[in-house]
Amino acid sequence: MHIPLVIIGGGLSGLAAALRFARFIPDVLVLEKHSRVGGLNSYYYRNNRLFETGLHAITNYAPPKVKSAPLNRLLRQLKIKRSELDLHQQNQSEIRFLDCESLVFSNDFSLFDAEVAAKFPAGHDGFLKLLRLINEYDPFQPLPFISARKIIQEHLQDQLLTDMLLCPLMFYGSSIEDDMDLGQFIIMFRAIFLEGMFRPGGTIKDLLDLLLKHYQDHGGTIRTKAAVSRIISKGSSIHGVELANGEEISCDYLLSTIGSEETFALLEKPYPGESLPRLGFVETIFEIQAETILPKAADRTIIFYNAAEKFTYRQPDQLVDFNSGVICMPQNFQDLPPRPFKEVRTTHLANYDQWNSLKNDKSSYNSTKDNIALNSLPIAEKILGNFAENIVYRDTFTPLTIERFTAKKKGAIYGNPVKIKDGDIGYNNLYLAGTDQGFLGIIGSMLSGVSIVNQHILPCL
Repeated sequence: MHIPLVIIGGGLSGLAAALRFARFIPDVLVLEKHSRVGGLNSYYYRNNRLFETGLHAITNYAPPKVKSAPLNRLLRQLKIKRSELDLHQQNQSEIRFLDCESLVFSNDFSLFDAEVAAKFPAGHDGFLKLLRLINEYDPFQPLPFISARKIIQEHLQDQLLTDMLLCPLMFYGSSIEDDMDLGQFIIMFRAIFLEGMFRPGGTIKDLLDLLLKHYQDHGGTIRTKAAVSRIISKGSSIHGVELANGEEISCDYLLSTIGSEETFALLEKPYPGESLPRLGFVETIFEIQAETILPKAADRTIIFYNAAEKFTYRQPDQLVDFNSGVICMPQNFQDLPPRPFKEVRTTHLANYDQWNSLKNDKSSYNSTKDNIALNSLPIAEKILGNFAENIVYRDTFTPLTIERFTAKKKGAIYGNPVKIKDGDIGYNNLYLAGTDQGFLGIIGSMLSGVSIVNQHILPCL
């Protein structure tokens, strides 16, 4: 079998790339190793109910008339109408440093600017200077690592405000301990603060089904349970892929969305970049009765919190670091259709190696997951108010869960700390898209796939 374009990975980046290509040439094949598409943003069923993985909120909201906004550019590229998504903006979210300070923000940036001016008056002029830098900077230029923390601190001259700006952006997109690349920081600042957050009225399954329908309507093909075991190459050219069942598929171009180091493993070559620590996470879903009121956060969509004297963002020495994290209420979006139950989702940094040491003892692993969920509950209740008596179901994902279902090395959802911004890993007809290209979030991931197809593949066919 010969296909002009083969895409490894049926996550959102791979699906967007495939749909973009299929609009012009229908001969494109997506290979997904699991039985379900979506990658980091997928779903599963428990108790006859659908639970989403990954989707807290989608960043990069924009109203329809802002043509240059990432969301609207993506929809134009894929020929998807906004009405097909049924977009719902966040209520309000918050950065809460316990016993210290809080900053509220929404999709109206003036709220966040007013919060900074009121609570950090001495740092507001520096904040405005930082904002000018953010608006003028090209985050996709191929530069070596520049410390965002250093640049922010130079502008603000305030450690607390620096940490409070970094906290949500790190938890929503940093693969580097205690810092961010300046380009990554600017991408995330624009995505979260300048543009804002939203979600579709339906589930992640509805979004995936929509993408698949558009893709297949254009003639594209997807194969699930089709794990790639090897990329067939000679010199600097790719000839195709070999599947786990021994089948070989030749292609003119190959796009990998599974990560840089993971792609080099399929090439059977050592990864040429620097190996840096990868950050893993634990997430617990608390499903609660629909009538439950969270008295300390009734209208909050997401709370990014820090309870420690000093905010740190790094692999913890213990299984999980509860000192900081993300608490999301996925039903707290404007005019979202009611559902039978509400959810509270807690996310914390985790130590992959310690979780990995438990994997051969299923009983110990499961009991540890239960303990982690129970330990995260008091922190969530301290921030939201009491809801434990209204819990009807809970589940916990560990870095091992993420690694198993996404193949991300060490379950690191933000991938390799070293990003390859142009997607070029040294081959004539093999390109990288997705998280390790440096595009972040759902919209960013999808634009990553689209951009590689537009820049490197469609012009050559």
